[in-house]
Amino acid sequence: MSSVVKSFRLWLIAMALVATVAIVQQPTDHGVRGRIQHLEQLVKCPSCENLSVYNSNSTSAIAVRRFIENQVSQGSSDTKILTMLESRYGSTILLSPSTNGLGVILWLAPVLVAGMLVIVFLRLRRSRQ
Repeated sequence: MSSVVKSFRLWLIAMALVATVAIVQQPTDHGVRGRIQHLEQLVKCPSCENLSVYNSNSTSAIAVRRFIENQVSQGSSDTKILTMLESRYGSTILLSPSTNGLGVILWLAPVLVAGMLVIVFLRLRRSRQ
């Protein structure tokens, strides 16, 4: 009988742990609001000059903000939301370059140029010695 009691206790502990993790991992309104604000800061206002939708009150910025809020409430991932905005408005809707396609080249170009400059510098230094 004691093995049944031990098994029951283990199940109770396991269920309590699962419930605790579910409560802790549940998104809070503050977390969701912070996520929405982060996305709004990544997206450029379609009708403004280099201004995020977070900082703009134009009609197009408000429409994009509503779209982001709607997608977040539906459970879409950040990547999916940004991809949908890119397909709707083009790649220039993002304030920073995308991390796929041409955006990868834009992110890697400074690193490659710096690496080439280091190699040239080292070769020039060796040839002088």
